[in-house]
Amino acid sequence: MKYLLGIDIGTSGTKTILFDTAGNVVAFSTKEYPLYTPQNGWAEQDPIDWWEATKDTIQEVVTLSEVENEQIVGIGLSGQMHGLVMLDEKGQVIRNAIIWCDQRTARQCEEINRLVGKERHIEIAANPPLTGFMASKILWVRENESENYNRCKHMLLPKDFIRYKLTGIFATEVSDASGTGLLDVRKRCWSDEILEKLSIDKEFLPKVYESQEVTGTVMEEVAALTHLKAGTIVVGGAGDNAAAAVGTGVVSDGKAFVTIGTSGVVFAHTSQINIDPKGRVHTFCAAVPGAWHVMGVTQAAGLSLRWLKDQMCEEIKFQADEKGEDVYEIMTQMANQSPIGAHKLLYLPYLNGERTPHLDPNCRGVFFGISSVHTKKDFIRAVMEGVTYSLKDCLGIILEMGYSVDEMIACGGGGKSRFWRQMLSDNFDCNVQTLTADEGPALGAAILAGVGAGLFSSVEEACNKIIHKKSQQEPIVANTEVYEKYYKAYQGLYRTLKENFKDLAKL
Repeated sequence: MKYLLGIDIGTSGTKTILFDTAGNVVAFSTKEYPLYTPQNGWAEQDPIDWWEATKDTIQEVVTLSEVENEQIVGIGLSGQMHGLVMLDEKGQVIRNAIIWCDQRTARQCEEINRLVGKERHIEIAANPPLTGFMASKILWVRENESENYNRCKHMLLPKDFIRYKLTGIFATEVSDASGTGLLDVRKRCWSDEILEKLSIDKEFLPKVYESQEVTGTVMEEVAALTHLKAGTIVVGGAGDNAAAAVGTGVVSDGKAFVTIGTSGVVFAHTSQINIDPKGRVHTFCAAVPGAWHVMGVTQAAGLSLRWLKDQMCEEIKFQADEKGEDVYEIMTQMANQSPIGAHKLLYLPYLNGERTPHLDPNCRGVFFGISSVHTKKDFIRAVMEGVTYSLKDCLGIILEMGYSVDEMIACGGGGKSRFWRQMLSDNFDCNVQTLTADEGPALGAAILAGVGAGLFSSVEEACNKIIHKKSQQEPIVANTEVYEKYYKAYQGLYRTLKENFKDLAKL
């Protein structure tokens, strides 16, 4: 029997799962780590925390599974995208990683547009410069921490730092590299033109592979720490959403998924590259060779509900602990007791600025329409509806670009909620499906490892064998009509408040 290891280095923690070749979970382990916000709008993590979590969860999974380590034939990596990890000439971490949701680099994005040209940058990188992307972070460190920048010899994305710790190899792959702002997304290689105009040394960047290609093997000293077999292959893997696409079977035209994790994503596969000239959605290389994907991102999707839970729902958490129940399930039940529109309460989920469709690091979260009639149930529902409206913004642009969506898969923590899936179906006005497997990015990474190990001839073949549908929810026409009225009011709020957000940022 052969097995595959999928490792997902997320924002809240690392999840390591061992799968058999049919995609069944054999053993899994997760370990959380902190996020640091030294200033408003900043977000950092310690890469060593990721490595300790990875090392510990691999060891636990191998031990729990009782599988002989030579039967684990491949490892795939997935992870949070866009983060900047800086290493010195000895491979030591120089500073905390600046991660995807950090918003400090608005001025550097303007500088990139000036140096490269706004339209030209979109032509090459398929996306405008964004505060979350690696390129603007590199410029920020160069301008504000010259000593750290001068020490730097290697710049890696989060999952690729873990690859380095496992294999000693500096490498990345096309899907994650697409989110740096430095890749020629059409040609699937680093852009010499952008690097030259930004004065970034190409030698600092890792070699770029396709997602299923073998990038290295587990080192002897790591094998001793993790109980893996030395020489086990590690494939390119994929950024979290590209890996989730593989893990949900979204690997051919007409297929899409929506995920509600810390952030939220609407993601569609395409065999032909298609770039939004306004840069409102991202076009990245897919984890399938010769293919791409387009995706819209809501920065604070599940994060909005978690923020509400942590700041306003202490008694609900206490109740959940006493009953041994999931706090989010109780919150969802409460939201279901509030009507569509939450008694005319709207929520803008812009806690940390927003990507799609506004590309605005200055906008912030808003509750609009608060009155004495509102209860906690309404606030919970308003948050869930606001996140859903933001995801509808994403889907609208994708459809506007000419994509057709025949299948929509729901995944992520929010996708497990029948109530939230129905809300998505009603707002998207399409069927929303679930799958028998819900391991998403970790499964996708493992599938890529299986292709790299020669167990499958292609990513598409592997998905056809492993991914199976479970359930489907259809839109309720009456609900869709009511939601549409509130959605239009939601859209109008940002237009009204846009200049106010700028003023607030200057204070």
